[in-house]
Amino acid sequence: METNEKKLSMKGKLSYGLGAVGKDMVYMLSASYVLYYYQDLLHIDAVAMGIILLIARVFDAFNDPIMGVIVAKTKTRWGKFRPWLFSGTLLNAIVLYALFATPTSLKGGALIAYAAIIYILWGVTYTMMDIPFWSMVPAFTEPGADRENTSAFARSCSGVGSALISIFTMMCVYSLGSGNEIVGFKWFGLIIAFFFVVFETIACINIKETSTVDMETASVKDMFKSLFANDQALAIVVTIVIVNLSIYITSNLLIYFFKYDFGGANWYKSYTVFNTFGGAMQILAMMLLFPLLRKFMSAMKIFMLSLMMAIVGYIVLLALTFTSMNNVALLFIPGFLIFAANGMLMVLTTIFLANTVDYGEYKNGRRDESVIFSMQTFVVKLASGVAALVAALALAIFHFGNSSQSAHVVKMATSSIVGLRMTMTIIPIIGLVFGILFFKKKYILTAEKMDEITKKIKNKEA
Repeated sequence: METNEKKLSMKGKLSYGLGAVGKDMVYMLSASYVLYYYQDLLHIDAVAMGIILLIARVFDAFNDPIMGVIVAKTKTRWGKFRPWLFSGTLLNAIVLYALFATPTSLKGGALIAYAAIIYILWGVTYTMMDIPFWSMVPAFTEPGADRENTSAFARSCSGVGSALISIFTMMCVYSLGSGNEIVGFKWFGLIIAFFFVVFETIACINIKETSTVDMETASVKDMFKSLFANDQALAIVVTIVIVNLSIYITSNLLIYFFKYDFGGANWYKSYTVFNTFGGAMQILAMMLLFPLLRKFMSAMKIFMLSLMMAIVGYIVLLALTFTSMNNVALLFIPGFLIFAANGMLMVLTTIFLANTVDYGEYKNGRRDESVIFSMQTFVVKLASGVAALVAALALAIFHFGNSSQSAHVVKMATSSIVGLRMTMTIIPIIGLVFGILFFKKKYILTAEKMDEITKKIKNKEA
């Protein structure tokens, strides 16, 4: 049976995937290295930088629904999505370069003001292109397998973009700057900005909006109203915050661990090897380990297993930090446990959120898919902001980033190193244990419970 919509061509699908690679390269570069760049290399006060990151990410989280409404009301000859995707990309690329090309003449309050303004602008311009990028899928795909396959392919490409940044950033920074990280980040930021514009331009040219789509949007008020009316959605959202906060604290401090604790003139090579291994384990856990375990275990049991794996991984990491740590391969043991756990948790939280949509229909008589999944993005950004602040406070307390010496000759006090180890292991362990206890007490949507709810919904509809 023919439709008025055109099935997306392979050229269009690849172009959209390329766009996903570009946008997540940009996001990962900013999310992973802004704190390090400004605090450790430019010596901004750690507390000030932590507050900037928290405010910017919370503001960005509130800005998402607003941008959704703006895009939904846009009408142009090029459609409602592509104009924002293209213009947002151009602006974001310019701001990205400015973010990592900070004038070295700026000091003190002027430097803090520059960092605050540019980082907030980066978040605003990224939202300009990110919201239409994911929202435009129904406008160029057919319902069903075409749409699902395109979305899944793009999500996989996003993972590739993030992995590329994790693997190559520090190697490229050192190479481009001939050992000077500030210069290296400036040129690397420019290169990533260039490829970002090229990739998104290809996507805009090769993807045509073949149908008019009424884009669903949710205000912040709608999100919180639906959340508090659905106790199971509230339970999983709080769990997401706790788990992500715990893991993000470690990810923010990982580069400091390799630079100052693992150490050595070639620390960035070990950092690259570890990130490559960790990224591979996370992807394999999502694609292979989770489906394998799902054959023998319920989703809730895998969730609990994942949290326990992460806790054991942190305990092993803490133990290894008090050994000689002369081989990065030793860190693969906790790396596998933590990264694999995180990969499965990413899959499971999406499944659990979907379950809460059915539960909401059963309990409140309405389905709030767009509202509840908008809340997921909101709380992830909130967790990342709080985690950045916690990491920055730890850096200030333990006196990191106060030296102007070259990276490979800096020797931190033993108390500083021990404090870093405690912050990136013990705090996440406490958070994950609390997450287990909270989830176990509050989340009740077992497979049996979902079967019961599904039957009641069908009976009601009949």
